[in-house]
Order: sequence, then structure tokens, then C-alpha cells
Amino acid sequence: MKRREFITFLGGTAMWPLAARAQQKVPVIGFLTSLLSEGRRRAFRDGLKDAGYVEGQNVKIEYRLASDQNDQLPGLATELVQLEVTMIVAGGTVSAVAAKAATKSVPIVFGIAADPVKLGLVASLRQPGGNATGVTDLNLDIGPKRLELIHELVPAASVIGLLVNPTSPDLTDGALRSLQPAAHALAVQLHVLSASIEADFDRVFTSLNQMGVGALVVTPDGTFNASAERLGELSLRYKVPTIYEHRPFAAAGGLISYSSDDYEYFHLVGRYAGKILDGEKPSSLPVMQTTKVEMFINLKTAKALGITVPLALSGRADELIE
Repeated sequence: MKRREFITFLGGTAMWPLAARAQQKVPVIGFLTSLLSEGRRRAFRDGLKDAGYVEGQNVKIEYRLASDQNDQLPGLATELVQLEVTMIVAGGTVSAVAAKAATKSVPIVFGIAADPVKLGLVASLRQPGGNATGVTDLNLDIGPKRLELIHELVPAASVIGLLVNPTSPDLTDGALRSLQPAAHALAVQLHVLSASIEADFDRVFTSLNQMGVGALVVTPDGTFNASAERLGELSLRYKVPTIYEHRPFAAAGGLISYSSDDYEYFHLVGRYAGKILDGEKPSSLPVMQTTKVEMFINLKTAKALGITVPLALSGRADELIE
């Protein structure tokens, strides 16, 4: 081989990998949800990073947030499909249903509290069989436990409010099915109240005192999650002993929070998204469920409400906020 030909050959060989990498298409994740807290965003990114993907480096994320307007989610899901995203991550039940209705081919990883089989998202938990898989948390399953905990803290309350989001019917129906028998066992009456956007919250808390409701249970919902701090502040302002998910609620003035570990939840969603980006198929990835629960009690709020926290209960808390 002549020297000039040899140099050309070497140069072409050296340049080929660089050219190939430059031509590689960066995968795009479409993230569909109503509202997204910074904690969940961080947990999801950490899960992706553990799988070898870093936003802005080797993966791009297109966020589509409905901002409390769940009726916008189907249109946003269709928009992501039209953008030809590599996959869709659906945070929340309504988002997952909207994504599934929008595409039968784009892989979907969901994070939901409801039963994905009953929702028609998967054929079974072990063998999803379609284009969707994901993670479920325990927040619907432990609904009766939340009722027990608030009853333990406020045993004199014979009427307990139940706040639901009517635009999330699957979560609302699931909560009612599980909490009605628990209320009967505790000999308390449930009074159902509705809120679909943050602007409804003041009305709800104002009505609680008028109705003689002694305590409040907030059901799992994406809109409520994103407004957890606001709900905590209002429960303290209106002096309503309230239980909900996640530490930010209790830290903001809510009496007690009890839920699945939210970081573990969306960290797993991120890890599963990484598996799909690595080429695994949703049809063969079993639906996972979170395993950790955590409880936070705000002792300052308890004192302001005149509530004595039993030692047995405070001893089980992951953190006592003072």
C-alpha cells in the first residue's frame, strides 16, 4: 500500500467513530404529568443517572405539564407522540391512561397509585404484554391506615372529612372502596369533599368547620401532591387535624403524613426508564411496587391544635418535626 493511501486509510478509520457518535440520535423522554414536584423530578433524574443516562448529556426530556387541568393530558400525550419521543413517562393515573390511549407503539413507563390491570394499562403485573409497564406505590393500599392514624390522634372526631379530586375518578373510587369499611370498623362517618384545583382548597377548609368535621384525610392525587405544602399551611390555619402523603405536607404545618417513600417511588420510575432506553421491552418488564413507607408528625402543629401525640405513635415516626 502506498504511503498516501495508508495515511488516508488511517485518517478515515480514526474519524469514523467520531462521525458515528455525532450522527447518533439522542433519545428523548416525554414526561407527562399534571404537576411535578422538585423532589420527584430529582428522584427521577437520579434513577436515570443510575441507569447511565444524564439529562442534557445523553438523553433529552420534554416535559408536558397540565398544570392542574387534567382534561389537557390527552392532548399533551398526543403532542408527545407527534414529536416522535423515544418513550413516555407518565406520572399519575390520569397521565398514564392518556398516554396509553394516545399510542400503542411508543414505550410507556408509568408511576401510579391505582391498579394498572384494572385500568387496562397492562395485561398482568408479571407480564404486562403491551407497550406499558412501570411502578405502583402503596398510597391507595395504606389509605385505611391513614384513617386509623388520624383517628388515633383525634379519637373524639365522629365525622372525618375525605378530600378527593373528581377529575381522578379511578383514585377516588379506589379510595372510597377501601376507606368505607375502615370507617365502619372505627365507628366514624366519612364526609366526602371535592377539589380539582388549588383554588378550591380555601373553600374546602372553610366548609369543614361549618360541617362539624373533626379531622381530614386527603386522598392520593397528583394535584394534591404538587400542592402538599399549601394543604399543610391551610390545615394549620383553619385548625383542622389532617393527614396526607409525604414530608413536605407535615413540614408546612400538616399534622401527620404517612405514605410510600416518594424518593424510592420516582427513583424506580427513572431506573425503569433507563432499562427501556437500553433496549428492553415494556411487555417483558414486570410492574414493580414500592416497599418503603414513612411517617412524619409535626409536634408543633399538634401542640397548636391541643393534640397529645401518644408515645406509641411518636415512637413509630420516622421524624418528629418540632
